[in-house]
Amino acid sequence: MTNPLQKLSGEGVAVWLDDISRERLSSGNLQELTDTRSVVGVTSNPTIFEKALKEGDAYDAQLHDLAVRGVSVDEAVRFITGYDIRWAADVLRPLYESTDRTGGRVSLEVDPRLARDTERTVSEARALWWMVDRPNLMIKIPATVEGLPAITAALAEGISVNVTLIFSLERYRAVMDAFLAGLEKAKENGHDLARIQSVASFFVSRVDTEVDKRLAAIGTDAAKELRGRAALANARLAYEAYEEVFGSQRWKALEAVGAQPQRPLWASTGVKDPSYADTVYVTELVAPGTVNTMPEATMEATADHGEITGDTVRDGYDQARADLAALAEVGIDMDDVVRLLEDEGVVKFEKSWKELLAMVASRLGSAG
Repeated sequence: MTNPLQKLSGEGVAVWLDDISRERLSSGNLQELTDTRSVVGVTSNPTIFEKALKEGDAYDAQLHDLAVRGVSVDEAVRFITGYDIRWAADVLRPLYESTDRTGGRVSLEVDPRLARDTERTVSEARALWWMVDRPNLMIKIPATVEGLPAITAALAEGISVNVTLIFSLERYRAVMDAFLAGLEKAKENGHDLARIQSVASFFVSRVDTEVDKRLAAIGTDAAKELRGRAALANARLAYEAYEEVFGSQRWKALEAVGAQPQRPLWASTGVKDPSYADTVYVTELVAPGTVNTMPEATMEATADHGEITGDTVRDGYDQARADLAALAEVGIDMDDVVRLLEDEGVVKFEKSWKELLAMVASRLGSAG
């Protein structure tokens, strides 16, 4: 009997796990999830790594060696995260080989403190790409204004990129333009475009969290009726933009020489408001050629009771526009919402990175 995650995959949605740990790798759990939960990719972030380091003793031996060698905390973080990402990439390598390179992808984030520094972001992306040295790696680069040229530069060098921290439709269009420019330069540089993959991580639940808070402050009946509509409307119109850009002549010229489209990735799909269905950001964002990266709890909820009814995006463009218009009418400034969410996202990513550094520093101090 086909389970919901298999049905989701059958609709063209790649299931990625938003988590990684050495325990998950050494126990064979990641392989098990590929076998039983249709997982074909993995994303990571500093918070995930900090949590993994807190639990168990899986990192003790490596931490001891790093401490004995006197490695700096920053370099220790690179070694620790690179180790796990390389291992995960090896676990998923058969999927990479069997899916014409679209599956089996594993993402590793550049230092979030560099989010406003183009040149250092590119240098860090190069270093991580070299260090992990796996063809199914993706380097996560934030979609800040400064990140856009870094995305183009990395792709131009043949580096596969997961563009993260996208909230606005305007910025998403800029990301797609940066992707196309990167592939055009990669072609000029003699790279095989078929080997370069990219996803654009469009954040979902955080949009509802912020908009719903503002709707509650407005307090009218009209405002209350719009709770939970902003994120799905925003994401659906992002997919409409994706269809437009990847139906263009500019794209078709790249596709003709082997390029693969930059897939929309639904990120932040764990539900923050317990009054919402725990699978809403999965079942309501089903469209071909997309990725949904899920926390394990969301993945298990989908496997248990998710109702996959086919495409739930492309018939919703008009309703999405109507929902955003209604939000504007009651006083929601979506431009301000997405600007705030990007600024907060950069701060939160930096905070998570500093907490990871502190955790590694503490573990190194006791491991020598």
